[in-house]
Amino acid sequence: MSQDDGRRDGSVATQDRPKDRPGEGPHRSRSGGTSELVTSGGRTEIADVVVAKIASMAAREVGGVHEMGAGMSRTIGSVKERLPGVAADPTQGVGVQVGERQAAIDIDLVVDYGASIPDLADAVRTNVIGQVEHMCGLEVVEVDITVDDIHLPDDDRDESEQPTGPRVL
Repeated sequence: MSQDDGRRDGSVATQDRPKDRPGEGPHRSRSGGTSELVTSGGRTEIADVVVAKIASMAAREVGGVHEMGAGMSRTIGSVKERLPGVAADPTQGVGVQVGERQAAIDIDLVVDYGASIPDLADAVRTNVIGQVEHMCGLEVVEVDITVDDIHLPDDDRDESEQPTGPRVL
């Protein structure tokens, strides 16, 4: 048996695992946590939808985020929610790319009027990175945020509050 990786024929493993790299231990994320998604004991694979749900929930936790998603996806989502038996899409407004050790995340937001967009984007980015790295052990290499709309206080008025009579005489 070979001392390197336990193979009887002396061949070298081709998969690049943190344990196989000389002088390096397990992968470390920016938050300092250890990611052991690929180890000598096996591989843990995290589906894109899992990372997208975590990122979505983390973004929604930040005050000033009114809704998630771009215009058309929000419209389709609101129609779907009204259909019986159809649940809202928890990943609406979030796109992810997930590798073995890293993730990149794109988020579309609608912000509340009055919120500082740069501060809000920074808070969303920080929360998303923290939650994904904590829960998945993946290094988040980037979180791109697009503010698609701003929610105005008048947008909350019900249709019943709309004036029903003529506007001019």
